[in-house]
Amino acid sequence: MKIAVLNGSPKGEVSVTMQYVHFLEKRFPEVEFRYFDVALKIKKLEKDEKAFQEVIAGVSEADAVLWAFPLYFLVVCSQYKRFIELIFERNAVAVFRGKPAACLTTSINFFDYTAHNYINAVCDDLGMNFFGSYSAEMNDLLKAKERQRFKAFGELFFKAVQDKTPGIRNYQPLIAPEVVFEPDAVKPVSVEGKKVLIVADDLVHNANLKKMAERLRDTFSPAAELVQLKEIDIKGGCTGCCQCGFDNECVYDGKDGFRDFFNEKVKPADILFVAGAVHDRYLSSLWKCFFDRSFFNGHTPFLRGKQIGFVIAGPLGQIHNLREVFDATTKFQQAGLSGFVSDDLGSSSDINAALQVMAANAVSQSKAGYIPPPTFYQVAGLKLFRDAIYGRLRVVFQADHRYYKEHGMYNFPQKYYKWRMINGILVLLTKIPAVRREFIKRMKQEMIKPAANAIKRTE
Repeated sequence: MKIAVLNGSPKGEVSVTMQYVHFLEKRFPEVEFRYFDVALKIKKLEKDEKAFQEVIAGVSEADAVLWAFPLYFLVVCSQYKRFIELIFERNAVAVFRGKPAACLTTSINFFDYTAHNYINAVCDDLGMNFFGSYSAEMNDLLKAKERQRFKAFGELFFKAVQDKTPGIRNYQPLIAPEVVFEPDAVKPVSVEGKKVLIVADDLVHNANLKKMAERLRDTFSPAAELVQLKEIDIKGGCTGCCQCGFDNECVYDGKDGFRDFFNEKVKPADILFVAGAVHDRYLSSLWKCFFDRSFFNGHTPFLRGKQIGFVIAGPLGQIHNLREVFDATTKFQQAGLSGFVSDDLGSSSDINAALQVMAANAVSQSKAGYIPPPTFYQVAGLKLFRDAIYGRLRVVFQADHRYYKEHGMYNFPQKYYKWRMINGILVLLTKIPAVRREFIKRMKQEMIKPAANAIKRTE
């Protein structure tokens, strides 16, 4: 059995993800693994058609494909994303059709499922026979129980390949919207001193996106600033070197203009709009590069307090996972969500109305300084990073540690000494039947008492 491993790490072989693949290689010597460092070598694959065709030939000769990659901003890295785009652009889809496939990721389990959903959908679009995904925590290989679990995944996958077990399609083909958007007359929305920035990847190749972005720009008074990423000097995607973890300094500093653009344009904005067209199941790889490269800010809410909106050309309504990725990103950044507007909303009239409402909402929420209270995305995500940065990742991400410490983000429950004492006493007392009955009787009233007292103080 031959397995084509499509390595989605920009670090190539020196990758935690690849160590998991090597584990399978050692445990299943009868299986032949062939590695293709498509993320690391993406520049060559773009420029050298022969090099790209060698990868495609390797996939063609394989019995199955393993998509193996570390998580980058809730999905894959921009280099891996670009490789997927090349498959469609160069008409290589037929080689993947019918091939069994599985997905392997490494991370600290922060939105790993959105990355799995993305690859699953891509495999469905390629007509592959998708087996399933495996989410490995970075240190799982150090645990006997997890090694056993991962070995079982390998056994099941290889057996499915051998038995030609059919998969289940989870994502239906996308249907592109047919509307030709025509902007109407705007009703000016005064920004009242707020700085509004619209960032698009490339407006040349999508007429609807160009018209929607320009319509949104002209809605504001004065007009918002509209910048295209293709005009920014971006030399490449995030390399995963983690140099930025020490002092938020990127390995590209002095070599391109991305960090200056981000610090001088994006960070000062009060209101930020992301404008892009759907490419496979995400936006473009250039947009993915933007998000990946913003990692020089670390695991901190570097867009905190902003209002963020999304203008998307393409079937957004059919890609729930993409909406969830951006919704989660906004919440984790402790920013406000102004809304999503896409050209699959309906008629031009519907789209114009939605753009108008999103612009007005962004300004009113920014003026009020309103950021919604945290939901599961933010609460759970921050706790996950809090524990990781406080613990084994502190040496690598020292800048994060300083930020978390300064902003009171190390809010471990073990520090709540008052409640630790109260809980200890009450747990013992409620073991007495009479006390427990009285406790249950009074519990509802006691639960609302603090809120009732707070209401009185605000009258």
